[in-house]
Amino acid sequence: MNITYELIDSAKRGSLTNENDLPFGALRTDHMFVADYENGEWKNPRITAYGPFSVMPGAVVLHYGQAIFEGAKAYLHPDNEIYMFRIDENIKRLNQSADILCMPHMPVDLHLEGLMRLIDVERKWCPSVPESSLYIRPFMFGTQDTLGVKSSNSYTFCIILSPSGPYYPGGFSHPVKLLITRKFHRAVSGGTGTSKCGGNYASSLRAAEYAHEHGAGQVLYLDASNEFIEEVGTMNHYHVLKDGTFIIPEFNDSILRSVTSISVLELARKGMVKARTEHVRLDDFLSKVKSGEIIEAGGFGTAAVVSPVGSYILENGEELVVGDGQIGQHSRSLYEMYSKMQIGKSPAPEGWLTKVPHYGK
Repeated sequence: MNITYELIDSAKRGSLTNENDLPFGALRTDHMFVADYENGEWKNPRITAYGPFSVMPGAVVLHYGQAIFEGAKAYLHPDNEIYMFRIDENIKRLNQSADILCMPHMPVDLHLEGLMRLIDVERKWCPSVPESSLYIRPFMFGTQDTLGVKSSNSYTFCIILSPSGPYYPGGFSHPVKLLITRKFHRAVSGGTGTSKCGGNYASSLRAAEYAHEHGAGQVLYLDASNEFIEEVGTMNHYHVLKDGTFIIPEFNDSILRSVTSISVLELARKGMVKARTEHVRLDDFLSKVKSGEIIEAGGFGTAAVVSPVGSYILENGEELVVGDGQIGQHSRSLYEMYSKMQIGKSPAPEGWLTKVPHYGK
């Protein structure tokens, strides 16, 4: 499918002015990739100026939340080329989310080519300072003007780019606090937990505010029975045993499979790290933190990559410190190994990096 260009005049384009103070997700590049779905097919793929959409007040997305998205990253490597990291997994997961939300698949080839052409146009926006990236946000939403509760028959797909610093203030070097609560649940079995849909994140806002009120950065969600640990609002959870093994709560249909978690498990199969999934009973977890059998903990996610957890706050006000409350050696080693692969300072497994071509636009 032919992708057209509707580019801003080069003299009117913006620029990345201060790489050393980049917020996460706040900045936008000049252009976006857009495609429309009508009558059973994708049409009019184009790279155009970043700007507002026009949707009808009765659009399905505005009333019934039929919207999905992804989050990926691209990095400037020492050879001065831009590489996307594990983009194949993000593209695959978007279509898995589409299945759950009764939306059409975005063809893999069109998604990938549109993204690469967009990044090629926006090369100057890719930052190079530590813990920075060109954050990639593909998303799709239903546009049909109808008040009937059903899936839309028309959609818009878009990719926007955001030069970004670390997700949490201070980045990897500042461990976060998590609130363990039985009050809220992110998802339940049989729902949309394994999709990256807007509704899952809308429902997390109240829980996040509750966590902030208790002095924590996020909630560590439990399953619907309140017996097992599931995930954090913005990342999968992990903890580390004394022998250096990373334990990730076993995936089910109420946990979003983080691409970072999947990658860590692949590295484990290659013998590069010790990691496995298992059901993590809350009571066992708390007792092992208290006894020192669990020496480190944190979260895996594209936005934060590896985010160490220094302590857990319980609803009775008790604060449970993990280890010495600082960044553990295993979390640090994994973060450094993984980050070096992302930025091209150490080899990544075959297929994990995708170089952005030069199209000459």
